[in-house]
Amino acid sequence: MATSVMERERPRERLWSLGPSALTSVELLAIVLGTGQAGQDAVSVARRLLQPLEGSLRKLVARPPAELIQAAGIGPAKAARVLAALELGQRLVTELRPPAERIQGPEDVVRWVAPRLRDLPVEEFHVLALDRQNHLLRDITVTRGILDSSLVHPREVFRGAIAEAAAGVIVVHNHPSGDPTPSPEDRAVTRQLVEAGRLLDLPVYDHVIVAGDRSVSFASLGLIDGFAPRPAR
Repeated sequence: MATSVMERERPRERLWSLGPSALTSVELLAIVLGTGQAGQDAVSVARRLLQPLEGSLRKLVARPPAELIQAAGIGPAKAARVLAALELGQRLVTELRPPAERIQGPEDVVRWVAPRLRDLPVEEFHVLALDRQNHLLRDITVTRGILDSSLVHPREVFRGAIAEAAAGVIVVHNHPSGDPTPSPEDRAVTRQLVEAGRLLDLPVYDHVIVAGDRSVSFASLGLIDGFAPRPAR
């Protein structure tokens, strides 16, 4: 990412004269940072932050907050501004994404959860609570793991779904490794949840694993029998 003359021409002034869409990611990040450090302006600090990530904001989102804080010229205050800006961007994407009126298969699940889960550096386990027509009632975060492991208990998985009076659930988690292949632990947890769902009369329709731009559905693999969307009324 070579230094450009335009980036040196005060990003804030360029934003007001040309609009934010005319600015590079480096310039926008420099505005969020506000100031640089001794001997380097905000544009230089922003460029140094993005350069090892090939300019990718997705990769910046995936960096652990502690690593961002330790980057030269950042610190806790600037890191907080960057994290807040990235989270606002993700929430905007969620608002603009058409609501998933009905979950009819693994593709709908992936469309719903992938933007938030695919690049996380730690594992998260979610439950999608569905009504009798498979409309999404709520996306519930059950656990947020450390590195690539997450402990899941049926009580925590079904608690929120029961509160929503759900008719069924789909469980979802991510693999930070980038490989969506179900692990032995994933299979064991899934069997446990399916059995608990039978006892509660709250079926588990599917277990979807998201890893980067790839995903795996237990139902598609024939490991779960329960994904059978009901017809709309």
